[in-house]
Amino acid sequence: MSARYIGALDAGTTSVRFMVFDRDARVVAQAQKEHRQIFPQQGWVEHDPLEIWANCAEVMRTVLSSTGLTGNDIEAIGITNQRETTVIWERTTGRPIYNAIVWQDTRTDQLCNQWLADGLEQEIAHRSGLPVSPYFASSKIRWILDHTDDSMARARRGDLCFGTIDTWLLHRLSADHGHVTDVTNASRTMCMNLETLDWDDSLLAALDIPAAILPEIVPSSSPDALGVTAPDGPLGTQVPICGILGDQQAATVGQACLSPGEAKNTYGTGCFLLLNTGRDIRRSAKGLISTVAYQFGDLPAVYALEGSVAMGGATVQWLRDEMQMIDEAADSETLAASVPDNGGCYLVPAFSGLFSPWWRSDARGVLAGLTRYVTKAHVVRAALEAICFQSRDVLDVMLEEGSVAMPRLHVDGGATANGFLMQLQADILGIPVARPAITETTSLGAAYAAGLATGYWESEEAIRSGFRVDRVWQPAITAQERDALHAHWLKAVDRTLNWVD
Repeated sequence: MSARYIGALDAGTTSVRFMVFDRDARVVAQAQKEHRQIFPQQGWVEHDPLEIWANCAEVMRTVLSSTGLTGNDIEAIGITNQRETTVIWERTTGRPIYNAIVWQDTRTDQLCNQWLADGLEQEIAHRSGLPVSPYFASSKIRWILDHTDDSMARARRGDLCFGTIDTWLLHRLSADHGHVTDVTNASRTMCMNLETLDWDDSLLAALDIPAAILPEIVPSSSPDALGVTAPDGPLGTQVPICGILGDQQAATVGQACLSPGEAKNTYGTGCFLLLNTGRDIRRSAKGLISTVAYQFGDLPAVYALEGSVAMGGATVQWLRDEMQMIDEAADSETLAASVPDNGGCYLVPAFSGLFSPWWRSDARGVLAGLTRYVTKAHVVRAALEAICFQSRDVLDVMLEEGSVAMPRLHVDGGATANGFLMQLQADILGIPVARPAITETTSLGAAYAAGLATGYWESEEAIRSGFRVDRVWQPAITAQERDALHAHWLKAVDRTLNWVD
């Protein structure tokens, strides 16, 4: 008799969680724990890989102890993760040689500028689907190898392992300490060929990244387990690990965006809008990313166009932690709703540059249009509007290059609990915004990947049939009002550029 549940380990930018789902995709149990955000210098963002692993083990044990479940009740688990964040560890000891460099980190600006000066932009874009940016893992790999003792030589000898967080956690979880990643995470490195779904020798040579440190690339969902948990691990028994998806691709699956033309936007630390393009690789000329959406078993890979926004929910965290304008993130809704508009001020949170569709690492944050009339409430409202305007900038390009009509946008992530923010988003986009019944679709997508592999869910149709909408927000302002607000936003964006020499 098969086990009753599927587990999902979700290692995000600010916290990790373990969730257990039943066949109706309902949450049976969950536990969550935050990890430290380390800022050694301006523009640097790091995590402690050992802390992330310890927290993952803790939340898994917490779910079992709080529910009376055991590892034997879980048929399989899936892993989902913050994607570009980079870890390098010793192959024999498993000890990281440096902190994880987080996707938001901009320390590799100069290296990326050198690659651009070397004329690599077109080759990298064509082969990997990505622009040259500190956002992706390749420059982070090089920085660690170049700035830690003897690491490049050790990497060439095969003494070191690179991984994004999925690879790091699978290495720690699995009995054989495997070294694999899936196609979605590999597609975020600037080192994988989008067409062959394998490491690209030409790119590795151009970027000077040793092939010996790279993990094996596997499908996102595989009946041949990607690893098996160690009996003495947090689940206390051997449970197959059958799914891996980068967090935004996992949310795409969890939102049942499984057909070309379907799209979702996840409001987490950043905002990430993905449009399913089917088996076709769509090349963007206006700042979108071509990426792998998922690959289930032996089926061909499904691709997506993506727009990445660095500062989504993190903007609200900034208001709370650094600016102390609010006590809790939820206070932003009440305060922003207390004023009828933004008072003429616009916040562009380019704290680590601008991502899609601008790709300007020289940009820095700007609060524009200030007068004595502007209050704290106006600034908080401007911060929420900034999340929505950045999403519109992405969606405008996506609709143009994707050549699709989008009747509504599916949304998920923690910030969708803010109804005022979701109404702003519908107003600024001019299309309905639909929130699913389960907003933590990232974990659900990882669970689907694992469950499809084992037959817990029979097919993609089971995912579609299980999708349920909780609430829909309709646009409530005119197109003229919408475009006037956006025009002022673009003026503010222009003020952020060329700040860093």
